[in-house]
Amino acid sequence: MYDFVTVPPRRHTNSIKWNVQDTELPMWIADMEFETAPEIKAALQTKVAAGIFGYEKVPAELFTTVAAWNQRQHHFSCPPEWMLFATGVMPAIAAIIRRLTNPGDNIVLQPPVYNMFFNAVESNGRHILANNLIYDAHDLSYAIDFADLEKKLADPQTTMMLLCNPHNPIGKLWSRDELIRIVTLCRDNSVTLISDEIHRDLVLADHDYVSIDSLPADLIQHTIATVSPSKTFNLAGLHAAIVTIPNPALRAIVAHGLAVDWLGEPNLVAIPGTIAAYSEGDAWLAALKAHLRNNVVFAQDYLAQRLPQIKFAVPEASYLLWLDCTAVTSNSARLNDFLREKTGLVLAAGTDYGAAGRHFLRMNIACPQTMLADGLARLATGIQEYQE
Repeated sequence: MYDFVTVPPRRHTNSIKWNVQDTELPMWIADMEFETAPEIKAALQTKVAAGIFGYEKVPAELFTTVAAWNQRQHHFSCPPEWMLFATGVMPAIAAIIRRLTNPGDNIVLQPPVYNMFFNAVESNGRHILANNLIYDAHDLSYAIDFADLEKKLADPQTTMMLLCNPHNPIGKLWSRDELIRIVTLCRDNSVTLISDEIHRDLVLADHDYVSIDSLPADLIQHTIATVSPSKTFNLAGLHAAIVTIPNPALRAIVAHGLAVDWLGEPNLVAIPGTIAAYSEGDAWLAALKAHLRNNVVFAQDYLAQRLPQIKFAVPEASYLLWLDCTAVTSNSARLNDFLREKTGLVLAAGTDYGAAGRHFLRMNIACPQTMLADGLARLATGIQEYQE
């Protein structure tokens, strides 16, 4: 019913991902090689056919649709009145940083983590405090260093923490107990917690996702969650995001900031595209996740047979593989450059996600299996040449 087999022709189309040489294969930035759900395409086509492209407001239907989606997909309730519209997760996070912290404040991050977190903090004149995740090379797993986190949240200069859940690039889902512990520490230290939940619909594990918004109300009066249909449905170009804030006073401050920064005004197709995604996208998403699970298994089998020195933990969510290259290099940036030069394979160097990623590469496997096989073959060829 849905096409996850055809590789769409995206070269020379103004695509950021495919702005590469004709012989190169980009598997780095987090967008997918699939057309979005047909219901979303139909909604966008209807909007364009109307022919009127003036200013628009955000309708209440958007928020009730998102609330219903959360209940169906993740089995938790999030009242529509908690929600604000924004033109993107990272623009919203940057605006919130400017409104709720001061220049020179500390903001806690948990490397290896999404590279744009670093940019959002530093470009706004705030300082990064790194609560590095603890890596177990034997189990290929990560854990939070809570002793270090408690110390850094207690610093008087620390006013905010950015949480990534599911965690990009490692694909980990934080448990309810872990989230309660994080939220409690932030509350007790008067630290605002922003939870970036942009990958939460892409759960590949066999258990529910736990949103910060599903925790007890008395624990989340200082929390903000952000989510978007962009990763789930390959809609980054729509510039749509939802910001949820349980505390009404905090919500009013953020709403004002989004309005001042022109981040709360939707573009032409953001609203109909988002409503269609969250009201009619369930079947497409289920098919997508089945395909992604198959790709993970395919990559596991390929590496075990052809490239056993490269390992990865099975991601609990998202379509990103965090490849442990410890047996090959301690400089993933150099390895990444070598792979591109010798094989045309374009991945993301682990150092993009902080110094803790120096042994890793990030690979996007949201593609037809033929493209994945090509990428893995290039990886195997390049690693062999690199070691020789």
